[in-house]
Amino acid sequence: MFYRFAHAVVWSICKLCFRVKIIGRERVPEQGAFVVAPSHRSYVDTPFCAFITRRRISFMGKQELFSNKFGAWLFTALGAFPVARGTIDRSALRASRAALDRGEPLAIFPEGTRRTGPEIGELFEGAAYLAAKAGVPVVPVGIGGSEEILARGKKFPRFKRVVVVVGEPIQPPASDANRREIAALTERLHEEIQKLFDEAQALAGR
Repeated sequence: MFYRFAHAVVWSICKLCFRVKIIGRERVPEQGAFVVAPSHRSYVDTPFCAFITRRRISFMGKQELFSNKFGAWLFTALGAFPVARGTIDRSALRASRAALDRGEPLAIFPEGTRRTGPEIGELFEGAAYLAAKAGVPVVPVGIGGSEEILARGKKFPRFKRVVVVVGEPIQPPASDANRREIAALTERLHEEIQKLFDEAQALAGR
């Protein structure tokens, strides 16, 4: 209930301030687990990504967000779980797999961290790996305009338009996929996110 309330409030604010438009929402699976793989240019990409569905999406959040009781309660209620960045955090991987096994959507920013500019950076293989092991589709997403409203190093947002474009779900290889198959899925995912990001950027700039 708290997630739905927060989702509605934040959506209303973002719709008003940033004229957020979601394209391709009908492509998001209505049931079952899937991995959301969005482009990443700003801290505010997390709520923009969450707007593609009314279902609660689980996210990895940097460990510092959970450093106090209130933060731990708030971000857990919003579907986040902690990850130690810069390491192979096996507890975060287990939490990711557990969310998928429960039939819940899971969002992973495959670029790993916020990037800048028009080119999607090299992707980590985590999104493809988890999708293959859990046997669930990957939904690529391009978020255009978010870098302009809250770029790296900025504390206050600018009121610019944001467009989120959802791509067709990509079916993973078998659960026993080898590294070459995971790499191939990651490469395809990179191509799709770049295409969607280009479209979203163009629409946000109109």
